Amino acid sequence: QVQLVESGGGLVQPGGSLRLSCRASRSIFEFRMGWYRQAPGKERELVGSVTTRRPAIYADSVKGRFTISRDNNKNTVTLEMKDLKPEDTAVYYCHANWTRINRIYWGQGTQVTVSS
Repeated sequence: QVQLVESGGGLVQPGGSLRLSCRASRSIFEFRMGWYRQAPGKERELVGSVTTRRPAIYADSVKGRFTISRDNNKNTVTLEMKDLKPEDTAVYYCHANWTRINRIYWGQGTQVTVSS
């Protein structure tokens, strides 16, 4: 079992920046780590993800604005969000895919609200 604890989030004005962090309860070396988001009335969607050996991938809607990074020594993954837009408003979830055994874990979610 893996526990994911997110931090960050909150209210920010359009054009602002925010940083989300996710800490895992065990080593994430073998995991694909990522972030999903779910806006009211919409399905949960992938924001981006990263493995230990490959560069991060991103949804088209956030490319050039969001950056995912990971620190395997600290068992953390971070989502840096810049130039935030109202349509980025959602609950953001940390996601861990233990690829070797194909098991998925979720964080509890953190609210991001972009509004003036």
